Amino acid sequence: MTTINKTQKQIAIIGGGPGGLTLALILQRHGIKATVYEREAQDANGQRGGSLDIHEDSGQMALKEAGLLEQFHAIARYEGEDFRLFDKSGKIYMDERAEAGETGGRPEIDRGTLCGLLLQDLLPDTIRYGYKLTEAIPLEGGRHELHFDNGETATVDLVIGADGAFSKLRPLLTDAKASYAGLTMVELHVDAEANPEQVAFNARGKVFALDDHKGILAQLNGDGKIKVYLTFTAEQSWLDTCGIPFDQPKEAKRQLLDYFGDWSEELQNYIRLSEELVLPRRIYMLPVGLKWEHKSGITLIGDAAHLMSPFAGEGVNLAMRDAAELALAIADHEDMNQAVAAYERKMYDYSSHSAKDSDSNLKLMFSENAAVKLKALFDRLHAEFAQ
Repeated sequence: MTTINKTQKQIAIIGGGPGGLTLALILQRHGIKATVYEREAQDANGQRGGSLDIHEDSGQMALKEAGLLEQFHAIARYEGEDFRLFDKSGKIYMDERAEAGETGGRPEIDRGTLCGLLLQDLLPDTIRYGYKLTEAIPLEGGRHELHFDNGETATVDLVIGADGAFSKLRPLLTDAKASYAGLTMVELHVDAEANPEQVAFNARGKVFALDDHKGILAQLNGDGKIKVYLTFTAEQSWLDTCGIPFDQPKEAKRQLLDYFGDWSEELQNYIRLSEELVLPRRIYMLPVGLKWEHKSGITLIGDAAHLMSPFAGEGVNLAMRDAAELALAIADHEDMNQAVAAYERKMYDYSSHSAKDSDSNLKLMFSENAAVKLKALFDRLHAEFAQ
């Protein structure tokens, strides 16, 4: 019997976000071809999410393996590490500013810019746009037959789900489903150039204002916008029952201001000055510490594997670390199935720690006296880091 070299195996990555692109690029650098199937007709990463802080031990590690760390450092925004913490009255609890020339461990980059960096080094035939997975059928020997909504099919030796919170591949590995995390967000955008006073208040990075089990979270992006997330602890049905007409921006903003009626004017201005775009969304999570029984020819990375709330700042970083760990395991093992199993064991360990932190932070940030508690948490973490 002829043994097929892993460089000849058919590898499919479902999803062209940062995790999927990182995985394909690191595999490519090791001489292993993979095909990325992306449901959108073209790269849409610039419209998904905002500015991302890329951590040294995860996202930056992956960029190093992808051969892009120096390019990343050249364009990353280290000033984006600025952080200000308020309560609803405008009382400030933290005001951390990155010094000029300072290079911290979590510089910012916009999602679209990051993905553009990854895309520029991928071979042109790596990504197939307009391929939305509808079904994956397990075959003998761990192979899978993939069906897409454009009528195309593919039979592959390994399929990797990098397809996010509601992964089409996850049900082949586990019955676990993404569940509502108890938080609903409404995304707004403030034009930075047109509102210099709000930019001065926001500084160059993030603002967290926390009180009354609610939050106004704001972040200056590299595209000239402040992305604002009004955050509510609410029932899953709240978006449908609250009566806010999200498709009528002026009226929606008027009603949203009512929810923050006793908050300081500077914080209310994030709503008052926002543009005519109001995007409601619910926050979902997978069970903390999720594992599945290993199956040949299939695995998951990123949110498909360990969806969590954004309050550990680990989402994209874990997706990129997963990509690097899986690619390196495939490169280091003769048997691709053993490589996937080794990756999964390692991924379960580090992702479960982040999921626990995320869940704890969510509960803390939307509890009573949240600003005081978050300041105490940061003080404790700083003290531990300094030891």
